[in-house]
Amino acid sequence: MFNKKKLGTVALALGTTLALTATSAWAKTTLTVASFPSFDQAVNSAIPLYKKLHPEVEIKLVSLAYGDHHNAMTTALATGGNLPDVMGIEYGYIGRFAASGGLEDLRAAPYSAEQYEKLFSKFTVPLATGGSGTLAAIPADIGPGALFYREDILEKSGVTKADLTKDWDSYIAAGKKIKEATGSYLVSSATDIKDIVIRSGLKDGQGIYFDADNSITVESDRFKEAFRLAKAVREAGIDAQVGAWSSEWTEGLRRGTIASQMMGAWLGGHLNGWIAPESKGLWRSSHLPAGAYASWGGSFYGIPKKAKNKEAAWEFIKFMTMNKEMQIAAFRDLDAFPALIEAQNDDFVNQPIEYLGGQVARVEWKEAADRIPAMDVHKHDPVAEQIINDALEAVLERDADIDTVLADAAKQIKRRARR
Repeated sequence: MFNKKKLGTVALALGTTLALTATSAWAKTTLTVASFPSFDQAVNSAIPLYKKLHPEVEIKLVSLAYGDHHNAMTTALATGGNLPDVMGIEYGYIGRFAASGGLEDLRAAPYSAEQYEKLFSKFTVPLATGGSGTLAAIPADIGPGALFYREDILEKSGVTKADLTKDWDSYIAAGKKIKEATGSYLVSSATDIKDIVIRSGLKDGQGIYFDADNSITVESDRFKEAFRLAKAVREAGIDAQVGAWSSEWTEGLRRGTIASQMMGAWLGGHLNGWIAPESKGLWRSSHLPAGAYASWGGSFYGIPKKAKNKEAAWEFIKFMTMNKEMQIAAFRDLDAFPALIEAQNDDFVNQPIEYLGGQVARVEWKEAADRIPAMDVHKHDPVAEQIINDALEAVLERDADIDTVLADAAKQIKRRARR
């Protein structure tokens, strides 16, 4: 949760600087911002400070649950009704929304956002870029991939951090030792392995499921290796077979029956805040196994083409995404890793994290952010993802042949993409 006292300190520190740029360019304006938990907390905490800049602007925050928000925004963009002025968008939806044509092109006048793009981690802006080169949104926060693990369970098992991270086969071998020594599972689900490996080894401009020529890539060695490793995890009996965010998942992390979890760096805040606060000092963070670098989640702000207050919306988005102090406040109080490079270079990154046993983990998270490839997104990525997940389930549950299910998945994706 964000800290109101800290935010107040930030507000006082910024008062003089921001006052110099404060304007009254608009008449009394109500700016509607649509968001979702916990991205909405950044908006809520910023409202008092923004009022110092623009006392004539009232911020109306409309927040719905993650799925409800994005479904509502999908409908609003399609129908042109009930649209906010500023739309919060999560990583999983940004490609679809960027391709919808319903958001303002922020590279065009009067926004001219191209001049700001180098301010952000290189992999963020391409995620919000449409097929015609339009820019649909500005990144606010990111989720550099990290491996969180229980140090005490590793010690009991005679396993080291190097055993977990050397390569994927070493990671699986370590999981077998952990299960034998402690009874704890290595991971929550074998799917976690697949999700990382299919994102490994990509270069800037490449996509996960489609290449630059729009060809489907799910029959590549990258996917075959991902399926092989996931199957090895399941056959070894070292995944708990529970989905992320389920009650079984949170209980497994809380009780230590799940020894490691690969996810965005923000998971550390969730562990400390509500999942396992009593496990303070037991968890650690590391880079992902096998030198993999990937992003988990991330949030963006866009402006619908039919928004009523576009100029005010753009000023608010710049305030939330390009103001170092606001980005640091969200980082410090919400564990929202900033997309803004200037904020990533703040000394806060070098501070030890008490929950992680005093580890200076944010430095590794920043290293990961620097090395995540600028992947291309495709409007059919969500469809391809679901088909691939179904294919993996066939392998894990019914021992289906990997080559066969991937060939069938490629055909299904091709059919769905033609619709």
